[in-house]
Amino acid sequence: MCPKNPSYYGNRAATLMMLCRYREALEDAQQAVRLDGNFVKGHLREGKCHLSLGNAMAARRCFQKVLELELENGQAQQEVRNAESILEYERMAEIGFEKRDFRMVVFCMDRALESAPACHKFKILKAECLALLGRYPEAQSVASDILRMDSTNADALYVRGLCLYYEDCIDKAVQFFVQALRMAPDHDKARLACRDAKALKAKKEEGNKAFKDGNFEAAYELYSEALTIDPNNIKTNAKLYCNRATVGSKLKKLDQAVEDCTKAIKLDETYIKAYLRRAQCYMDTEQYEEAVRDYEKVYQTEKTKEHKHLLKTAQLELKKSKRKDYYKILGVEKNATEEEIKKAYRKRALLHHPDRHSGASPEVQKEEEKKFKEVGEAFSVLSDSKKKSRYDSGQDLEDDGMNMGGQSSGPGNFFFQFG
Repeated sequence: MCPKNPSYYGNRAATLMMLCRYREALEDAQQAVRLDGNFVKGHLREGKCHLSLGNAMAARRCFQKVLELELENGQAQQEVRNAESILEYERMAEIGFEKRDFRMVVFCMDRALESAPACHKFKILKAECLALLGRYPEAQSVASDILRMDSTNADALYVRGLCLYYEDCIDKAVQFFVQALRMAPDHDKARLACRDAKALKAKKEEGNKAFKDGNFEAAYELYSEALTIDPNNIKTNAKLYCNRATVGSKLKKLDQAVEDCTKAIKLDETYIKAYLRRAQCYMDTEQYEEAVRDYEKVYQTEKTKEHKHLLKTAQLELKKSKRKDYYKILGVEKNATEEEIKKAYRKRALLHHPDRHSGASPEVQKEEEKKFKEVGEAFSVLSDSKKKSRYDSGQDLEDDGMNMGGQSSGPGNFFFQFG
């Protein structure tokens, strides 16, 4: 009825702003100031719309126009400061992203969104950084909110794909990256992420195949190559480190396997498989205290019969490791035969017999006498099937009043047994 009245466009703009329909409100506010260049409320509303949509530079121009018309306009003065704050937060976020300080970027975007609640660009940048920080549910929530309003938003599709990619759902992630590229063929981030996702999946599958085929050297190299593709993919890289640790243990690279498990746990502290693999490596290298610590962590998280058994076994081996190692004293393997034990005893007893060292210094004589007694002690246990069985099972031999020195600890018994 009155298409040339700037106040009506200004009022409708104000109403649309209350409904958070800022783009429509912006059009009405711009029409109002076209009809009347001195319409202060029109310039203020145009600036507020620009600000809410994240265009701080355009907003600042509008507010400065208001100050040209009304130098003492307090609202415009405050809004200029808000616009300048947003520009500063954008600058800080850009620097933070380059330095990979994603927490700083999230902080800056949260502050900027307080004045620019409808800015998709800020929300997307925040969501991307949340994904890079491993806060996937929060990132997905932000992206989903945008997609509910605009299902063709390429940036939001990219972030959804990124979350799936970092949660090791690579096939689904690729679908979102492809969809984003369909909406925006020049979307560089989606294109690069799609490339990395496909490359990572292919290399991981090659490594798995090589492992199943028993080609451990090739599997080790393939997992190593996969780990160089994307350092940001925490979950997949944790699995790759654990896989490489499994291969490393097959190749007897136990120290490297422990290191890989530690890297996997650092990436994902809830990764039970990595704790189990590292604990087994500790068991294989007789680092029983470390093994017990890892198995305790596993059992606290998942109280299964299997995990309880593994913990008990490690605790038993730790207990056994704190006793004298009679097999080591005699220089035999744990599966040595009775004859091998006797032969080793004869050799070690002769080596450390006191008469052999009668001309040595008092210190050497004392040390050799100690070793001679230990040899006799070891033989008294390992040559007795009952004592040996109790010793191998980790039981305390003293419990039955067994004298660990036995009858074989003295030189007289040595000659009694072997003439």
